[in-house]
Amino acid sequence: MVVLSKIYTRTGDTGQTALGNGDRVPKFDLRVAAYGTVDETNATLGMARLHGGALDDSLARVSNDLFDLGADLCTPDMHNDATAAYPPLRMIAAQVARLEAEIDVMNAKLTPLRSFILPGGSALASAN
Repeated sequence: MVVLSKIYTRTGDTGQTALGNGDRVPKFDLRVAAYGTVDETNATLGMARLHGGALDDSLARVSNDLFDLGADLCTPDMHNDATAAYPPLRMIAAQVARLEAEIDVMNAKLTPLRSFILPGGSALASAN
């Protein structure tokens, strides 16, 4: 388990940030934007969990997978994984397969959509 004694590093004040392998990149780097978007998605998922009821267990699994995805995205150079000081988190096919299976189960209970769905009807359906 990672133990964080401080939540700031003071190493990003020059417009750069460190990736998981220590490389320094601009904060506007596409990789940083990608894992930032994953973090934002996970925050939205956290809000959905407040109202998800029966979906909470499934949403919790997706949230954990999104965390793994962010970690995967912040650590480039997969070809160096075997020699890394510690094994980086990587998404695996089983995570994708589990999510697709859960989606299939949920979709099987729905009637086919005939139009776009507008937000509303509940706090969960209204949030975006």
